[in-house]
Amino acid sequence: MAEHERFHFSSLEELSNTAVSLGLKLPFSDDTGILGEQYEFDGAVIPNRLAVQPMEGCDGTYGGEPGDLTIRRYRRFASGGAGLLWFEATAVTGDARANPRQLFLNWENFSGFQRLLETARNEAVKRFGEDTKPFTILQLTHSGRYSRPVSEPRPIIEVYNPYLPMPDASTCRIITDSELESLEDIYVEAALMAGELGFDAVDIKSCHRYLISGLLGAHLREGPYGGDFEGRTRFLLNIVDKINQASKGTVSVAVRLNVYDAIPYPYGWGVDEKDHRRPDLFEPVRLVRLLSKHGVRLVNITAGNPYYNPHVNRPYDTGPYVPVEHPLEGVARMITFARDVKRAVPKVTVVASGFSWLREFGAAVAAGCMREGWFDIAGFGRQAFAYPDFAADILDGGGMKRKRCCIACGKCSEIMRRGGTTGCVIRDSGLYAPIYQELSEGKPSLVSHHVAEHV
Repeated sequence: MAEHERFHFSSLEELSNTAVSLGLKLPFSDDTGILGEQYEFDGAVIPNRLAVQPMEGCDGTYGGEPGDLTIRRYRRFASGGAGLLWFEATAVTGDARANPRQLFLNWENFSGFQRLLETARNEAVKRFGEDTKPFTILQLTHSGRYSRPVSEPRPIIEVYNPYLPMPDASTCRIITDSELESLEDIYVEAALMAGELGFDAVDIKSCHRYLISGLLGAHLREGPYGGDFEGRTRFLLNIVDKINQASKGTVSVAVRLNVYDAIPYPYGWGVDEKDHRRPDLFEPVRLVRLLSKHGVRLVNITAGNPYYNPHVNRPYDTGPYVPVEHPLEGVARMITFARDVKRAVPKVTVVASGFSWLREFGAAVAAGCMREGWFDIAGFGRQAFAYPDFAADILDGGGMKRKRCCIACGKCSEIMRRGGTTGCVIRDSGLYAPIYQELSEGKPSLVSHHVAEHV
C-alpha cells in the first residue's frame, strides 16, 4: 500500500502513470462514446451506460414521504442525463429508518412517491425529449444496527459484532427469527407498491452493514438465518423468491451488494479468514450466482461500511481518519470487484462503483473498463450530489468540468451522520453550507474514530 495523498492530477496521462506506479491495472480511454450507448435490460432500454447511485438526502417528511428537498434533488438528477436513476434507500417499516427523515414507503404516502417519480420522469422529458425515459429503481432497506427512526438510535442487530459498537448498547436488541420471517413479507408488500407506482425495478439493499448485509456476515448467529452460507443468505433469497412469486414477474428485482466488508472474520463478509485486509470473493460470487438462478438480473457492486471504514467504499481526500492506502488503490479495488463479479457471472448486468474520487477522469476510467468488458454500467454517487449534470456533460462530448466535480471532502456524509439534510456543501453551497456550519457547531459525528487501527 502506498501513502495516502490528496487528488492532484492535472491530466489523464498523469493519473494513468500513477496507477501504473502503484501496480494498478486500470484501463483508461479518451473515447467515452461507449458510455452513451443504449443498454437493453429486462425488456426495457436504458438510454445510456451511466447511473446515479442511491444517495440519501435525509430530507423526507417525518411520515416518510418525499419532501421538497427530495423532489428538488431528483429533479436535478433526472435533468442531468443519467440513463439509470437508482432512487435512495427507502425503509420498509417505520422502525427500519436510519434517520427520522428517511423515506418510508407505505399506502398513506403513496401519492407522495407518485409525485417524486412523475417529477423525475417529466424533468428528463423536459430536457431531453419525449423519447427519453430513464430506468428507475427504488432501493428497499432495513437499517438494522443503524436504525434511528427517532432522535436517538434504536439499533436492531442480527448478531453481536465487537467491531461495530452501538452508540448506546442498552437500546440495542437482536432481531428474532420470527421477526425476520415476517419482514420477508413486508419487503414483498413494499416491492408490489413500488411496482404499482411505476418503478422499473426494486433493489433489495444488501450492503454497508445494514440488516441484510449484516446477516450475510452473521457467522455466529444461531438458527435458520445465520451460521453457514445457506443460513446467512436465506433472508435475501427468500425475499427475492417471494417477490417473484407475488408479482408473477412483473416487478424486476435488483440487489446492491457488498462483496467485501473489510471487517475481521468471523464478523466480516467477503474477507480472508486470516487477514481481513485481503478480500475473498468466493462467497459473494457464489451468492451472485444464486441470485441469478433466482431471477435477479442486475447487481450493483459496492464494499465497506460508511460508519466504520468509509474509505473502503468512498475513497476520499479528507475524512475522519487518514487511510493507510492511496485513494487510487481504493478506487481500483472497488472497480475490480465489479470486474470479478462480471467475469464470474457474465449474464448478470453489473453496475460498478468508485468513480467519484477521480473527478473529471472518472468517465475515462469507466469507458476504458467498459470497453474491456469489466462491467455494464458506471454508477456515480457523491459526484451526482455535487454535479447532477455530470452525465449530460460526458455525453455531449465536452466532458466533465473540474470546477463542478466532487472534491471527496466527505462533508455530505458528515451532515448525514450529524442528523441533517444532506447535499454538496461545496457545489451547492447556498443551500447546504449553512446546514453544515450549524451542525459543525453542535454534536460530533457518529463515525468511529478508533477505526484506523483496524484498516
